[in-house]
Amino acid sequence: MALPLRQRRKPKTTADAATPDSRFALETQLSSQTNGLSLASSFGEEAAMIDKFNKEESDDVNFVTDPVSPKVSKDESRLQKILTRVISGVSMVFFFLLVTYTGHVYICGLIFLVECLLFRELVKVRYNTHFHIIEENIPLFRTTQWLWFWVAILYTYSDFVMDVIKSNTSLHYLLIYAHWHYGFNFLLYSGTFVLTISTLQVGYIRFQVNQLCWTIVVLCLTVGQLKYIMHNVYNGLIWFSLPIMLVVCNDSFAWLAGITCGRKFIHKPFISLSPNKTWEGFIGGWIGTMIAGWYLSRSMAQYTWMVCPTNEFHWFPKALECNPDPVFLQATNIIPSQIFEMFPYAVVHLIPGIVDICSVGGDINELTACVSGEPTHAHHTFELLMDNYPIQIHVLGLSMFASFVAPFGGFLASAIKRAYGIKDFDSIIPGHGGVMDRFDCQLLMALCTWVHYNTFVKMATVSVPKMIYMYNLLRDDEKVEFLEQITA
Repeated sequence: MALPLRQRRKPKTTADAATPDSRFALETQLSSQTNGLSLASSFGEEAAMIDKFNKEESDDVNFVTDPVSPKVSKDESRLQKILTRVISGVSMVFFFLLVTYTGHVYICGLIFLVECLLFRELVKVRYNTHFHIIEENIPLFRTTQWLWFWVAILYTYSDFVMDVIKSNTSLHYLLIYAHWHYGFNFLLYSGTFVLTISTLQVGYIRFQVNQLCWTIVVLCLTVGQLKYIMHNVYNGLIWFSLPIMLVVCNDSFAWLAGITCGRKFIHKPFISLSPNKTWEGFIGGWIGTMIAGWYLSRSMAQYTWMVCPTNEFHWFPKALECNPDPVFLQATNIIPSQIFEMFPYAVVHLIPGIVDICSVGGDINELTACVSGEPTHAHHTFELLMDNYPIQIHVLGLSMFASFVAPFGGFLASAIKRAYGIKDFDSIIPGHGGVMDRFDCQLLMALCTWVHYNTFVKMATVSVPKMIYMYNLLRDDEKVEFLEQITA
């Protein structure tokens, strides 16, 4: 049977030195041939490896229990894995709550650390696979990768810092220095670009371009999708913490529904990238997330620490005071009566708080609550009043996104692991794997939250401090003209 490509290494020969590109090209060709011959000599072993990987895959949380009773040792091993996973999960929750309490600056620091770890784990996938090529032939490979990471970070978050400074009049004195970030960012980009091109090696250009493309894709998945997460933090901690909790709830309820009901009602496979995922787990995760999001948002909306935005940097926790946005204030909502007409009367009457409205003597202009046994009353419509917080309605939309779209970030992570034959991206979190194994669904969720906030909650992007900042940029004659226009 043909050995894996990485194991068939041989010392360099004169021919290899003369035509270095042949090495990468030959490996690519042989890799394709090996895949094509998998039905012959290597089919049995590869199938066994894939089957073993499918059974042990750690990110498939809503797995289906084996109908055959496992051995005692296997049972103990599974119990130990679950216990380790639970302890690590609880520890992460307490750490998250602690960082949330410490304040916005430390939360942003945690976000930056997570982005560094995400980038490291994803680029390491291909680095480990092609280490024998990189080590011997590609100079400054890791240096250029991390330089591109810093370019992306500075371009992404320097705009965020500028927005915070502009929205705080007490920080406007920093704008003289902050404007230099454009030139510094471009200088770093130009230097990284020149260094990357300078390290291209004749014969390995195609390989290096492939690696550069992978680096760019990783930056889009990590830094790109998290571009606005710090805006979420300063718009109000609820817009940062609640989406994270929704994804965690979806994972937990999907696991619970999958382990209890998996493939008992729907036998059709859910998605081939994660064979252990089930339709029952997917649907159960959605229902549980909707319910949990409804009550979580109601509870969090009552704390100013969660709902108040800020534009200040504090090293120590400081109480926040503000006039809460109307979405965080309790309101009475009338549920449209047309909704109840779609269901049988007997079912509608079971809804708590529902009121049957009747017309008196057939006159629809005279409506009152129905009285049982009153001959002059005829049913007209149903009415239901609900006292809730508007944020609860917004969270229903975010919960649907966390249940139907965000999990595909996890499926992408599963596809990457399958492509490179790894079980986890790292082992930094006991029982869970790497940071990417836990945050694969959070990346797209953070971007969705920012879009939802700016589309449906805070559509105005201009504030008084920003207007003052723009006014100070005008020339004296333009200031006079501006004052004349607004006082006319």
